Parts: sequence; C-alpha cells; structure tokens
Amino acid sequence: MFALIAPTRLRRFACALLGALLLGLGAVSVQAAVLISQVYGGGGNAGATWRNDFVELHNTGAVPVDVAGWSLQYTSAAGISWGSQKVTLAGSLPAGGYLLVQLGSGGAAGALLPAAQASGTFNMSATAGKLALLNTSVSLAALNCPSDPAIVDLVGYGTTADCFEGAARAPVPSATASVQRLGDGCQDTQHNGNDFVAGVPTPRHSASPPLVCGTAGGVVASCASFNTVQGIAGSQAMSARDVDSRVTAVTLTSTPVPGITLGALAPSAVAGATARVRVEAAASVPQGNYAVALRFDNDVGASGSCAATVSVLAPPVALTGIPAVQGSGASSPLVGSARTVRGVVTGVFPGLRGYYIQDEAGDGNSATSDGLFVFNFDQPITVEAGERVQVSGTVVEFAGQPGNPTVTELSFLTQTAKLGLGSIAPTEVNLPEVVEGDLERYEGMLVTLNGPLTVSQNFFQGRYGQVTLAAQGRLFKPTQLHRPGTPATLALADDNARRRIVLDDGQSSESLFSGAENPNPIPYIGADNTLRAGDTVASLTGVIDFGRNTSGTGVDAVVDYKIHPTVPPVFTRLNARNPTPPAVGGTHKVASFNVLNYFTTFSNGTTASGGTGAGCLPSNTTGDCRGADNAAEFARQRDKIVRAITALDADVVGLMEIQRNTGLATQNLVDGLNALLGAGTYAVVPDPATGVGTDAIQVAMIYKPGRVTRVGASMSDTAAIHNRPPLAQGFAVVGSGERFAVVVNHFKSKGCSGATGVDLDAGDGQGCFNDRRSQQAQALRSFIGTVQGPSGAGTPRVLVIGDLNAYAQEDPVDALAAGGLLANQVERFGAAADRYSFVFDGEAGSLDHALATAAAQAVVTGALHWHINTDEPSVIDYNTEFKPQDLYSASPWRSSDHDPVLIGLALGAPAQPQSITFSAPVTQVAASSVTLLASASSGLPVVFSSLTPTVCTVNANLASLLVAGTCTLLADQAGSAQFLAAPQVQVSIAVTQAPQTIAWSLPSVLPLGTAPFAAPVGASSGLVVSVASLTPAVCNASAGQVTLLAAGTCTLRATQPGDGTWAAAPDALQSFTVQPAGTGGGVAEGDVPLPAWALVLLATALGGALKRRLA
Repeated sequence: MFALIAPTRLRRFACALLGALLLGLGAVSVQAAVLISQVYGGGGNAGATWRNDFVELHNTGAVPVDVAGWSLQYTSAAGISWGSQKVTLAGSLPAGGYLLVQLGSGGAAGALLPAAQASGTFNMSATAGKLALLNTSVSLAALNCPSDPAIVDLVGYGTTADCFEGAARAPVPSATASVQRLGDGCQDTQHNGNDFVAGVPTPRHSASPPLVCGTAGGVVASCASFNTVQGIAGSQAMSARDVDSRVTAVTLTSTPVPGITLGALAPSAVAGATARVRVEAAASVPQGNYAVALRFDNDVGASGSCAATVSVLAPPVALTGIPAVQGSGASSPLVGSARTVRGVVTGVFPGLRGYYIQDEAGDGNSATSDGLFVFNFDQPITVEAGERVQVSGTVVEFAGQPGNPTVTELSFLTQTAKLGLGSIAPTEVNLPEVVEGDLERYEGMLVTLNGPLTVSQNFFQGRYGQVTLAAQGRLFKPTQLHRPGTPATLALADDNARRRIVLDDGQSSESLFSGAENPNPIPYIGADNTLRAGDTVASLTGVIDFGRNTSGTGVDAVVDYKIHPTVPPVFTRLNARNPTPPAVGGTHKVASFNVLNYFTTFSNGTTASGGTGAGCLPSNTTGDCRGADNAAEFARQRDKIVRAITALDADVVGLMEIQRNTGLATQNLVDGLNALLGAGTYAVVPDPATGVGTDAIQVAMIYKPGRVTRVGASMSDTAAIHNRPPLAQGFAVVGSGERFAVVVNHFKSKGCSGATGVDLDAGDGQGCFNDRRSQQAQALRSFIGTVQGPSGAGTPRVLVIGDLNAYAQEDPVDALAAGGLLANQVERFGAAADRYSFVFDGEAGSLDHALATAAAQAVVTGALHWHINTDEPSVIDYNTEFKPQDLYSASPWRSSDHDPVLIGLALGAPAQPQSITFSAPVTQVAASSVTLLASASSGLPVVFSSLTPTVCTVNANLASLLVAGTCTLLADQAGSAQFLAAPQVQVSIAVTQAPQTIAWSLPSVLPLGTAPFAAPVGASSGLVVSVASLTPAVCNASAGQVTLLAAGTCTLRATQPGDGTWAAAPDALQSFTVQPAGTGGGVAEGDVPLPAWALVLLATALGGALKRRLA
C-alpha cells in the first residue's frame, strides 16, 4: 500500500498496487476545513432514491473558505483518468456550510435533488469509485493513487476501490444508500473506513443549516414561548437534536405549576434526528405568565436544556366566526375592523408569509367559506398544521397588484394563542364549477379536488411555481374548434373557465418584493426534467386561494382560483415525449418551424461572429434585438434548434422569427446544421429582390439541394398590408423534375399593443388585429395565383405554411379556405386531440398551419405537429435568466414556444399499388337494400357499381335488391398520383324471393240478397289476389266478385302465386254465414240492425283499407 501525506493536511491513502508497500511522503499539516461529507452514485438507477448522483462538501470550520477554482475529480474504482470527469467549483463556502454538486443520472427513477451549487454530467459508480477534492482545477496525474499536494480530501468507496484514506475503504453505497461522513460531516480521522457509514441519502446544500464542527456537540434543545387562553387547554411543541446521537428522554425541570405538564415524547429515530414533545397547559391554569424549563437527554448520557414562558390570557371580549369574516360575497363585509377568530391551522406557507386556518364547525351556509388566510408579514411563523389557534388582527382585502380582484385576509396581527390540537377533513370539490366563480365559497378552505386533472399549461412553472390544470381533459382554444363569436365558442370559453384550476407552490407571486419568484428547486418537475401538458394528477389536496397567475400586473394580470397543496401532488406521465417526429409518409418532406427569435445579434450588443457595439433593425439599436442576450445563450439556443431541425429531416424548412439581417442569421443556422450533417446538406433560399419587410424579424426558407432544386427566383408578397411579407419559392425534385412551391408566412400577432379601431379586440375570441390578419389572408390569396403562374413557380402545387397567428376556425384561415382555394392538411390527417402547436392562457390550438391547393393536396401523404415545445415547461429553454435551477439540455425539447409542422409529399416516385377490402352479406331477400362497406389500403374513396342491374342497382354506397337471382357488385378505386388503380373486387349476393301473406276482411254474417261485391282481401306484396268459392251452392266467386246464392256457410279461398320478387303466399280461407232474407238475429230492444246493402258497403270499404295497409 501507498500511504500519502498531502502538504495541506495529514492523510493516509491506501492503494492496492502489485503488493503491499508502505511509504511516508511529505510533511504533516493541519487538517483541512472542507471535506467530502457525502457520496451518492445510484442516481436514476432502478429503485433509486434520487434522480442524479451527487457529492456533498462541508466546510467544517468557523470561517468561510473560497473554493473558486477548486475541483472535484472522479475515476472508477481501479481507474486512472481523474481529469476526464471533473467539476470546477466557484464561489465561497460559508462557515459550517454545505455545497451540493449534482452529477449525471442513470435513468428516470428517483426524486429531483434540491438546488445544487455546482454540477457535472458524468455518472459515478453506484457501488465503488474514487473521488478527490483539490484546491486547483488542474487534473490529477493518471495514476491509481496520485500523491498531489493539491489534494484536500479523498474518498475511496466500495470493496474494489484501490485508493482510499487510511487502512480501509468507505462502505458500499447503493441506489438507496449514500456513504456519509459521521458527525454530520465533521468526523475526520483520515480513515475512510472509520469516518463513513452507508445510510439513507440526504443531500444538504447551501440552504441547509450550517454546522461548524467542534461547536455542535451534545444535545441542542429548542423551546418556544406561547400564549393560551384561560378556560381552554393549549400546547406548544418543543424539540431537541444531537448530531451524533439519539435524544431519548425529556424532563420538566422548572418549578411545577399545577396544570402545566409534558405530553409524550417522540424520541429521535436515528442519530441527528429531532425529538419532539408538547408542553401542555390545562384549561384550569389561571391567567398569568409561567416559566417552564426542559432538559433533553440523549442515549449516551449528554443533555441539553431550554426555557420558555407560557402566558395564559383572558378570554376575548368577542369572537367572530371565520364564515362571518368571509361573508357570502366577493369581499368581506368586515373589512377594516379588528376581529378575533379561532380555527385549526390547515397549511403553513412561509413563502406566502402566513398560514391558513379553518373554522372547525362552520356555519352550515354553503355560500360562505370556513377558511381564512392569516398574513404574518415579516414575523416568524410559530404555528404548525393541526394546531388550534386564536388570532387577533384586522380584516383586509388583499390585491396582489392595483386593480386585481382581492382575497380576504386577517392581517396586522396583535395576538396569537395556542389552543391545543384539532383536525380538519378536506372538503371534496368536483370541477367544473356550476358557474364561474363558484370556488369563492371555498376560499381559504382545505379541499380535495377530485380528478383526474390534466396539465394544460406549464409556462409559469419555473417562474412562479404555477401549473394550470383542467378537469375533463386539457383545454382547447374555443376558436380552434368553433367559428368566432358563435354560441358554441362562447359556451366553450365558459366551460374552460369552469374546468380550470391553477396549482401553485405555496409561494407568493403577488408582490415583487416577496423574493418567491424563480423557485429552487422547481416544483412538480418529473421524469426527464419535465412536466408535460397532458400529464395528469389523480387528485389534489390543499387550500384554495385566488390571485394572479401570469407575469401581468394590474388590471392586465390574469387572475384565477388556485390551490396551494398540503399533500405533495403525484403526476402520471400520460403524454410521453416522442423522440422522433411523426411519420407523414411520402418521398419528400416540408416543415414549418417558428424558431423563437433566432438572432445572431445579441441584446448586449455583441454578435455571433464576435462583433461588438451592434444593434438590430429596424432601429439599429439593441432594443430591437429580441433573441439571446449573449453568446452563451445563443450557443444553447442554436444547439436546440439544430437538433430539432435535424430530427425533422425535411427537404424544405420554412422558418419564422429569424433576425432580419440580410440573411446572416439564416446562414448561421444552416452552418450549424451542415456542421452536424455534413457540408452542403442544407442551403439558404436567398432573400427575394422584392424585400423581406420592415420588422425586426422575417420569414426565411432553407432546403436540401441534394433533394430538390430551386425553380426561379424567390418571391415575396409586396402587398402593403404585410410588414413580414410571405416568402415563396418553387422547387423541382432532383431526378424527376416534379414541381411544387412553398409559401412561408408569419401574420400579425394577437398582441394588442398599438391596436386601434377595427384592430381592437372584438371580444369574439380572435384577439387584436384580426382585421389586419384577415386582410393579409386576402392578399395572400392573390399572391398564390402569382406563385402558380408562369412568372412564379409554374405549378398548381402550392403549400402555404407558417404561423398565421390565427386558430383553425378563425377568420384568416377561413378566408384562405374560401372557394376551396386551400385545404387544411393538419385537420385532414391529425387527430382532433393532436391539432395544436401553441398554448396560451392554458388553452391549446393551432397557430402553425399546413394548407394546400387542390393540386398540392393530391400529393400530400401526411401533415402533423411534432409536440416538442408547447407541452414542455418554458423553464427548460435556452435562456439563462431566472434559473437558479437550470435544467437546460442540448435537445429539441423546448427549442421554441411553437411546435413544428411536418408535411409528407409523394413526389418523383412511381405510384404505389393498393388493394380493396370489400364484403357483403351472402344472402338477402328481394325488395330490400344493403349499405355497402369497402376500404382501399391507400385511404382513397371506393366507388361501387352493379354488374347485374336487372337484379340489383347501386346508388352511391346503397345497393337496392330488385328480384330474386344473383346480385353481382363491383368495387373500384381509380388511383392517384401516389397510387395505382386498385384491382377490381367483385362480390355476389344470393337474392331470394321475399315472403308475402294474404289477409281477409269480411263480416261473419251477410243476408241473402246482398248484391254482388268485390272480395275484401289483399296480399302484403300488393300483388293481385285470386278468389274461388269452395261452396258453389251457397256462393260464387268470379273475377274477384262474390255473389251470394243461398243460405248457408260460404267458404272462399284466396291465392297469390308470387313473381320474381315475391314468393307464393299461403292460401287464405274465409267463411261466413249467409242468412235467409228477412231473418233477424234476435236484436235486443233499442238496437237497429244495418240493412244488407249497408253491410256489403262496409265489407267493401274494409277490404279496400286492408289492401292499402298491406301495400
């Protein structure tokens, strides 16, 4: 073994190397102040406690240590490459402070680490490895066990580590255990085996309580004075801990006071854990102030003491119930008055600088809330959830910004008393609200919102810790689905408002001085460092609040009801990332991508080429530079955009929000793509001679010259209505020469700055400047004709793509579709739930479109959005501001705020075969119809016809079966530019005769002498029925006429032989009595019998009615 003593501190390293050899090197020095106090290498592995590996450093000394330029270097258990896995540190480590270094991850398992002060991307072994802390960033020599004087501390862990301090390695960690320095990171005998144990990984960081070693030994007790009220039992929690032992006992050492006692001790579960006990004052304790003293003892004989005062107050003159403070309206009826209330603490939120209490009984009125926020301002919060309290203060209505709606609070507190413990069961609430604003009745109350609830917006997740959720699935823009201003649009807007709730993180975004913006760590982040729109949470338990949920202020701020959770939400990833763009088929692809202000001139006046003092058009000042702030941000932005476009792999890409700087920004992007894909993969479509507009940004186009060539010069629409004119370019497929054209657009935005007159928001859901966008759409219609003409691309195949700043059912899109000029391809191919490219105010919709002329539509094989941006939280984008926790990755995710559109085209390739699937019933009766069902593998419509028109005919997809026989039907698909004609498919149906029946309608008795009459009989087929007499002596039947001959029983037989459609009917016999003339049937007195002629007429009429019914 080698034993090394670094000049900076006394240490002994052990290294198994070819044998055991002990060497003494260097001189003994004082012990270092900064130590490696915890090592965890199982981050992200299956069953891991934490998502990332980490190393914790501890300044054990009483003075700060400047660690700028220091480094943490890692290698494997038997490795020598220390410098290849290194993190360079910055800043100063305060006395007793901790520094957390976040490293790589082995997967998606485990919770996110708290905010780290340094980070690296390499992964450590979960079971064995070597770490060195150096006071320099220079890499260690490539040795198993280097003896560098810059080494401050070294840890070798696991059974195979070949370099370590002392005679033994630190123990083996795992996915659920870290190696931890004993004594809260203080013990340092320069023996890894003695100084470290394996335990539950508990990372400490800059916000963790500092611990100066040598000063924290023994039991540290903490007592808090409290008020209670005479006649009501009250209590207060006291606590103690010892960093290296368990607190196991407590004693009340002050002079006993009748009624003041200790509750049961909850001892420390492990060394360093907190023990708790409550000091309890009975209701019988008189008014007055009482001193109490406690002694806590640990399991090794040490103790610590603390003291507090219990003040028993007189009962209040008057109590006001919380429901009375809230009232039944939007604001309290008691604003400005001093009140004393009682309730149980349901949630404590230091970030809100207060806590919520709730009346245990309530008033039984569903219109009044039982909860109330208690604003503690800048005073320490001394209450805990579950404590029953009495609070005195002034009722106020708080508005986060002037002009905002208010929330009722108790503020300017004068007194707080502890009244023991209580409990509040959360009230179950279901969304949507019956009417918007229903949640006012629950303001300040503990509730459980039943779900599932779906993430609809995460834009403010990193800035304000807010996520917009919705019941019954995610929210869509009303004008994405319905025409503006219609009842359906208004109804959906109302439905969205009633389904929506904002999940907050219990931090204040209402006041700029609260210091609660940019939370660290970012709440609700899940696997892959994201929470995607479309993910769900089964339910939420927390307190209902009301306030702003955007970055707006004053009357412009969007405000809504929100919930501060008291139980951590658990999200389910239902909307998984798709790492590859959607399949759109075809031989070639066109993409549309708003790249979110891709500027090569930065807001600090520098440029991507290294220039300084630059500005941006149109003012030539940095005020018009809308993109990255500096070169570092731009590098991050470029990496994301390049990776997204590379994955799209489109032959033509239309770009929006590119800096207008004579093509420099577009060329820069192409250079980045070609550096990754190979020289010449992409080229820039030159700016047209007619200009690219007057805005700071323009539209642009790039293409793959190996796949398509430009036809003619690029063109722009010169109509004055555009300040970012559409850009058009014709293309020909390399090899076949097939032509198509692409027009890229970026219409006027919906923002209201500068809007006047007809450009103001009309309140129909389309935002500001709808009239301007509609005029731009009309101008574009004319421009399309120019593009199609001989002076343009010379092809009727035109794709219109880009950010129209109009949702699918809004006026500009409708104008472009009028008369069948353009058809929406995303609507054609995309499922309704996937037709969105942007989210605003929590509602999704398509601003980015793929429209096609009829000729272009014939070759479109697919058009879909790739959801890499709108579903992702903005906090993972390229920007570096407002990010104490930076989750950036050089990946397509959140490369922009719009999703790209990808379109497939079938060009320059032979038509593909297709087939038809067609089935029909084997048999069917005549005089019926059959709906025909068939499909072509191409998805194109199938046409039906009859090969046997005498047996059956076809109208569209309905076959009418006329007569018995064989009906032969044909199914055809003629093909298209992409598909050959399908082989004809033939099916046959055996058509059988339809059954029929015969029905009679004769009275049971007719008198002799009745005049001959038509036989009242008919067939259900409507065919003629033949009648014959079976009793010729009594009656005769000829040509359908019946003649009565003699008294007796007349029996008639009706027959119908059928035809090609109808089968022969079963014979139908009918008998009736023929009475002698002048005889009666014993008619009762008062009854007048009908004469014979009337009976015959009645029988004839009944027969006719029967025939009509049967027909």
